[in-house]
Amino acid sequence: MAVRIIFFLIGYWLAVYGGVITIAYLNLLTIGFGFKEYLEFITGRVECYLLAIGIIIITVSIYIPVTSNKP
Repeated sequence: MAVRIIFFLIGYWLAVYGGVITIAYLNLLTIGFGFKEYLEFITGRVECYLLAIGIIIITVSIYIPVTSNKP
């Protein structure tokens, strides 16, 4: 159970960090970038992938069933 909580917290941290960075890059739209250029820019940034990775880790930590070997 503790491992699931640790994975959940790691996934949460990654999702928050990636989401904040992705939202911060929205400021590029105010300086003249188009939406297509914005999407091309964030797909080239590694830290923007942390949002998706974090969401996947959270989902796995919640929905993978617990197997117990205790009799």
